[in-house]
Amino acid sequence: MKKSEAHRRVGELRVAINHHSHRYHVLDAPEVADFEYDTLVRELVQLEELFPELVTSDSPTQRVGAAPSTLFAPVPHRSLMWSLENAFDLDELVAWGRRVERVIATSARYYCELKVDGMAVNLLYVGGTLVSAATRGDGRVGEDITANVRTISAIPMALQGEPPKSIEVRGEIFMSNKAFEAMNELITLAGAQPFANPRNAAAGSLRQKDPKVTASRNLSMVSHGVGSYEGNVRATSHAQQMEYLKDLGLKVMEQNAAFDTLGEVFDFCAHWQEHRHEVGFEVDGIVVKVDSIAQRDELGYTSKSPRWAIAYKFPPEEKTTVLRNILVNVGRTGAVTPFAELEPVILSGAKVSMATLHNADEIARKDIRIGDTVLVRRAGDVIPEVIAPVPTLRTGKETKFKMPANCPRCKTQLVRAEGEKVWRCPNEECPSRGVEGLVHFGGRSAMDIEGFGYKTVIALWDRGWIADAGDIYSITRDQLLELPLFADKKADQLLAGIEASKRAGLVRVLVGLGIRHVGPPTARALTKRFGSIDAIAAASIEDLSGVSDVGSVVAQTVKDFFSTARNLAVVEKLRSAGVVLADTVSPQVEGPLTGKSFVLTGSLPNLSREETTILIEQLGGKVVSSVSKKTDYVVAGENPGSKLAKAEQLGIPLLDEEGLRVILLQT
Repeated sequence: MKKSEAHRRVGELRVAINHHSHRYHVLDAPEVADFEYDTLVRELVQLEELFPELVTSDSPTQRVGAAPSTLFAPVPHRSLMWSLENAFDLDELVAWGRRVERVIATSARYYCELKVDGMAVNLLYVGGTLVSAATRGDGRVGEDITANVRTISAIPMALQGEPPKSIEVRGEIFMSNKAFEAMNELITLAGAQPFANPRNAAAGSLRQKDPKVTASRNLSMVSHGVGSYEGNVRATSHAQQMEYLKDLGLKVMEQNAAFDTLGEVFDFCAHWQEHRHEVGFEVDGIVVKVDSIAQRDELGYTSKSPRWAIAYKFPPEEKTTVLRNILVNVGRTGAVTPFAELEPVILSGAKVSMATLHNADEIARKDIRIGDTVLVRRAGDVIPEVIAPVPTLRTGKETKFKMPANCPRCKTQLVRAEGEKVWRCPNEECPSRGVEGLVHFGGRSAMDIEGFGYKTVIALWDRGWIADAGDIYSITRDQLLELPLFADKKADQLLAGIEASKRAGLVRVLVGLGIRHVGPPTARALTKRFGSIDAIAAASIEDLSGVSDVGSVVAQTVKDFFSTARNLAVVEKLRSAGVVLADTVSPQVEGPLTGKSFVLTGSLPNLSREETTILIEQLGGKVVSSVSKKTDYVVAGENPGSKLAKAEQLGIPLLDEEGLRVILLQT
């Protein structure tokens, strides 16, 4: 084929492939069978291989192929991505509507959208071509996830119709319940820890270093707004904006609707609260917006959110099921935690068969018994928990739980320190503690070894091939191939991940070693002060106590850790394997929060602890591990623990996620 003929055919194929991709992924109305579509793609791939000069960045073949990222660079948004006020009942929704109509001095038309429980994204198109994609971040600056977003078929790399000179498209990337179940099944078979819910799965899939991993996760996206733009967007209302986005080839939620009264709006909210599981993906509320763009301009914004929009949040989903048994788990620090084994029940799109019971005191206080019908709740990222029993359904066969006197794995007598609610196994060589410690070492917050989950660790542990973190770096390919979990490709991937983790840095090593009370902020402070693991190990209690975020209790645990021969032997194994044990951390960023210290406790609905720490540190703030009189703010989420009580006792200002966002946006 001549180059001129190839150029013409490549153009035809790209038009056809983009058309059929749009029909399939956006309109859910395919016109050709999968085989016919795949044939077109294969022909395009072959032509681009023969004539590489014809390859362009917006070709359908370029959705996957970018080199794996080593980091996610910051991307400033052209216009702010605001957070929304929340309403939790009809009264709050009506109160918001009255405020709206009082300001505009007339009635309003309201546009309602299903609130998809996914990850917010900002797409920037210039000249109709996708040039960048970023997470929401702090609303001003997000993370660059362009390479990964290019793999999502529901997101066009080139807009259709008549796009403006540039446009920011706001949307939500999500994973369907069907895709979530299929992915978790594969992850579990691979021996890794499954994701807790579809939102976590979508967020985790978007933040993969290798776009090919993202491509395998079957993500989708719906558009729900427009940020900044240059050129004519042909809209005087939000409804028209959504039609315009559809004309450009973007997916818009088909269930969206507009209403003239708040009564109709609330009926819409009530309907979808009842039918939320019928759409095939997670919905956690309804976003209600003033439809008129002119009225929006008149209403304006508060310091954190638009006055013309509100999120009506569905209450946390609660269901009843039978508590089959109460078992206990031994964690890496020896903490023995009871958990419920449940008759499986679907909550927030995930099958739940286990739930936390917190501790023995809570079980007794709530009078939860084995065999009870119990109320179970799961909200957002929070671990499923048993709220309470349903005593009226008791048959008399239920039995009370008694905390075991000995560790269920190593049979060592459990201990409980004065003033603590937690029972512990004091045996540092307990197999359960060993397995949990190894999984923690390879986890995302520590060495981030992909594929090094529970099933892999247990299989290696049971064969006697690993007993501590240092042994991870002695695992061989032949050993992995003996395990039923592994074939050639998977073994090579895990070994590559283990090799890459050698360069993870001292902060991650310190976190991975599982020194009690040493999380990322403390590990960062120790690294900044001493620079190497040898210097930390040699430091005196006095030197350690002088480090910011390290008090006398933490200093003692660090000193005790490095005074134990077993732990020092692990460090020597890491050193011999070539793991980096000396490092520097970036100097403290100067910014509007410089001099302010934050303590994080509990689980926030939309931010992980690591993400929250990054947001605060980007503005010069500091995240510390313990509450003191010097603490400026305590950010408290679900299940906050004792830090919240201490903050209240000391009169330290408390922030929830929305309060934190206000401070971040005001700075």
